[in-house]
Amino acid sequence: MALLVDIFGYLSVILHGFVIVTQSMTLGGLLFLMLLLHPLSPRLPQGDVLEQRVVRLTRWSAWGLLLSELATTALQVSVLMSTVDLSFANVMQASFAVAGSIKILCALAIALGLGRRSMAQPLPRVLLLLVGLLELVAATATTHAYARLDHNALLMAVEGLHQFGAAIWIGAIPCFVLVLRHLQDTDGLTLVGARFSRMSMIGVACILLSGITMWIFYVGDVQGFYGTAYGVMVGAKVAMFIGLLGLGLGNFLVTERLRKGANASVIRLRRFAEVEIGIGFTIFFAAASLTSVPPAVDLTTDRVSLHEIAERNAPAWPRLSSPDHDTLAISQLQTQLDREAARDHQVAQSATTPGSGVIPPRNAEDIAWSEYNHHWAGIFVLLIGFMALLGRAGAGWAKHWPLLFLAMAGFLLIRSDPEVWPLGQEGWWIAWRDVEVAQHRFFVLLIILFGAFEWSVRTGRLKSERAAMVFPLLVAVGGAMLLTHSHQISNVKDQMLIELTHTPLALAGVAAGWARWLELRLPGRGGRIAGYVWPACFMLIGVILLWYREA
Repeated sequence: MALLVDIFGYLSVILHGFVIVTQSMTLGGLLFLMLLLHPLSPRLPQGDVLEQRVVRLTRWSAWGLLLSELATTALQVSVLMSTVDLSFANVMQASFAVAGSIKILCALAIALGLGRRSMAQPLPRVLLLLVGLLELVAATATTHAYARLDHNALLMAVEGLHQFGAAIWIGAIPCFVLVLRHLQDTDGLTLVGARFSRMSMIGVACILLSGITMWIFYVGDVQGFYGTAYGVMVGAKVAMFIGLLGLGLGNFLVTERLRKGANASVIRLRRFAEVEIGIGFTIFFAAASLTSVPPAVDLTTDRVSLHEIAERNAPAWPRLSSPDHDTLAISQLQTQLDREAARDHQVAQSATTPGSGVIPPRNAEDIAWSEYNHHWAGIFVLLIGFMALLGRAGAGWAKHWPLLFLAMAGFLLIRSDPEVWPLGQEGWWIAWRDVEVAQHRFFVLLIILFGAFEWSVRTGRLKSERAAMVFPLLVAVGGAMLLTHSHQISNVKDQMLIELTHTPLALAGVAAGWARWLELRLPGRGGRIAGYVWPACFMLIGVILLWYREA
């Protein structure tokens, strides 16, 4: 239980991300069925078969929502019971538990009630929509709006509108892709594409209207936007939202050409929609991370100023030499504890306890150690991007660039956490209690998988098309996970300034992953352009890492 409490913060963000994804897919699937596919089904070839496919996808989404919400509620209830002397019955009366229970019951009702018979009758369809609406209302009770003392009703309505917009647009895209995959008829494609474009426009309008309102009430002013973690995360969401709008515009133009009877690439429609799903789900995880930090308007002190940002990011030569391990704060503290224990003939205490929640000491050498790690990682990534570009230009030897990932993974595994194995005094397994260590090891594993799969694909050892998808997916997932990454820094401003560096890294990672996806999946000029975009994103990541500073 103590370990559960230690990792509660990070685990709750991840689980909340899955809740938002499955909730949007469930509600989006319902709306897609009720507003688009069921009315158009009689006019589509194999309309009934398509409807059953989307019903199955929506039903599976509802089961996913049920499990995700069950895990989230169970985690919150368990942690609350273990930290506050309250019984299970009392904790279940809390607003988050009541809202979670309602969401679970709604997901169960949709999973069991959605089927061929319910879709054939008007009353069951209306009831399913009402259950979806109830789920949406319960979901708003777990947002920042519910806890606000002022403008509570307005913000609850705005949060609901925001989630509705996300569901009808992003949450419905998997259904759209599923239909596009099986629908070959041009007239049918035109019908589905045109109506989904209108649904997407409604979703965009809802997100824009609610997003602007939330910016006013949660961010407040310009410094709240650039000077707080909440504002920076909002900026990341806005950047990805703009990317989604660009892809949506591309799909809208294809749909318009189809509607006018002109030639248009349906494959581009599908591939852009696939990328929209990936970026949209990344936004959902960013939204989950956003709920773990207070709104910017509530953080009136310790904001970062423009001067501090400029000072931190002033050009400086990369740190290419490392301080000695014995000069780090924890090493020095451990040496002192060992000396005192030896004097008293006792067993020495450990200088740190992984996952204890106690912020470890840091000194200037710790900062130099971390900057050295980031700068050498930047050199690795810069070389990877450069060699990938050379490979794209025709240099055969450059195809072995994925091996650089393996070297970088080994470097990071040894250096990322100097207080744990193999350099520090803490063992390999106990260090998993520390969320930051666990995240670093997760990223190392991702990097190894990047390198191994991509090198096998590029050298012909793996010929499966699915194997080629592993690299872009892991790069995109790595970028998304970086948005949930946290560092334990004793000063809030330091944490915020580091956040300012990690967020563009995450965005570049997401862009690189989905650009590589398009290179593999989109034939023609679009795929070739994407083939130059993702190495450029890697080189940008390398430059950001070389620029990285903690003081």
